[in-house]
Amino acid sequence: MITKKFWLAALGYIVITFIIAAFWHLVIFKDVYDQLGIFTRKEPIIPLGLASMILQGLVLSYLYPLFRRGNSPIKEGLKFGILMGIFMGSNAVLAEAGKQQVSSLSTWLLLEGVYYLLQFAIVGVVIGSIYGKVTTDLPSS
Repeated sequence: MITKKFWLAALGYIVITFIIAAFWHLVIFKDVYDQLGIFTRKEPIIPLGLASMILQGLVLSYLYPLFRRGNSPIKEGLKFGILMGIFMGSNAVLAEAGKQQVSSLSTWLLLEGVYYLLQFAIVGVVIGSIYGKVTTDLPSS
């Protein structure tokens, strides 16, 4: 069911992911990524990255309510985020390393692996916090 929480969780994912991705890839570790040579486009096409984030945010916001079990929203969000980070990272980190020429495979795997776990742990906690605890409406007598 699409609710206000769905849209807030999707927006939270998009904003946080954009901030983390921009700082991680284009500021903090820009020189390392340049040395790795895996990103061959001199200037990234930001709208494509944003479109990807929007789709991911919508899908994760839809999936989270199916995952949660009514325990601590932060713990459940963290578990969900890490699980989704492993899932998404398996493609973005491992498969890309297998398809692209990279100067240091171990640096790429470590840097991007940590990035995906960090990013998804944070957004998982945010999504879990937005959805909150599962509430059970008891019929009134």
